[in-house]
Amino acid sequence: MLFKSIPRLFHVTGIRLYATAEKSALASLRKKTGYTFANCKKALELHNNDLAKAELWLKEQAQAMGWSKATKLEGRNTAQGLIGVLVQRNAGAMVEVNCETDFVARNASFQRFVQVASAACVRHLEHVEADVNLTKVGLNGEALKQIVLEDGKSLGDHLALVIGTVGENASLNRAICYKVPDNVQLTGYVHPAPNEEVPFDVPLVGKYGSLVAFKADHSTVQETGDDELNAVQVARKVCQHIVGMKPERIGVQGKDEPATDKDEETCLIHQEYLVDPTYTVGEVLEANRLQIVDFQRFECGEKSKSEEQNVRAVA
Repeated sequence: MLFKSIPRLFHVTGIRLYATAEKSALASLRKKTGYTFANCKKALELHNNDLAKAELWLKEQAQAMGWSKATKLEGRNTAQGLIGVLVQRNAGAMVEVNCETDFVARNASFQRFVQVASAACVRHLEHVEADVNLTKVGLNGEALKQIVLEDGKSLGDHLALVIGTVGENASLNRAICYKVPDNVQLTGYVHPAPNEEVPFDVPLVGKYGSLVAFKADHSTVQETGDDELNAVQVARKVCQHIVGMKPERIGVQGKDEPATDKDEETCLIHQEYLVDPTYTVGEVLEANRLQIVDFQRFECGEKSKSEEQNVRAVA
C-alpha cells in the first residue's frame, strides 16, 4: 500500500512545487512592473512562466494601450507636472514634463519618467562640443520625443508607456541643455528640495528648477580644496535664489551700470540675496570670486518663452 501511494505523492508534490514557483514568478513580476495581478498572470500563462518574456509582453501591451490612450486624451490640459534637473560633470539638463493632475505628478512611474527624460537630455549632449564659455541647446516637446534611449526606444515611446500606466494625459514640454568647457562649472536646484541627500548622478525633481553655469577664480585655492567646495555651495545657493526671485538677466559683474539698470528688480546681481538680504547677489559673487556665465529658470506650468528668447547665444 505504501508503494502504491508513492506515485500519487510525487504527483501532488510536483503540483505544489509548480504552484509555489508560479506564485513566486507572479509576485516577482508584479513587484518589478507594478502591473495588475490579472495582467501579470496572463503574461506568465502566455509565456510559460518565462519572466523576461512576460515582462516584455506587458511593456509592449502597456505601450500599445498608452498610444491608444494618448490619442484619446490628446488635447486635454496638462498644467501640472514636474521639473527634472541633472548635472553630470560638464553637461547639465533641465526638463519640464506635464500631466493633468498633481496626484499623477506624485506617482512613482511619472517621477521615474521625468528622471529618465533628464538623463536622456544629458546623454544627448555627448557628441556636442562645448563652446568657449557655454554651448546651450533648447529642445521643444517634439524634439524631446525623438531622443532615442539606450533600449532603442524613443522618449515618445516611453511617454506612451507612462500614459498607459497612469491613465491620464502627459506631455514632454521643453528642455534646456548646457555643455561647458573645463574652466566652467555647472550646478542645479529644484524646489521643493529633497528631504535627504540625492546622489549627483540621480536627477532632481520638483515644481521649480534652475540651472547655473559659473566660473570660480581658484588662483588662491588652498591645498585642502575647501575654496572649490565653497564655490559650488555658493553657486547652488544662487540657484536657490534664482528659483525664488525670478531674475531675468545677470547684469554686468564688476562693472558700473546705469542707475536704471541698478534699480531694476529683475537684474540678478542687484537683487537682495535671498539667503541673506543684507547683501546683494553681486556682492556675494564678488566675495566668493564667482562669475555667473548663464542661468535658466523653469516653473512648472508657466507659459514658455519663444525659442528665440529661450536659447540665446552666449558670448
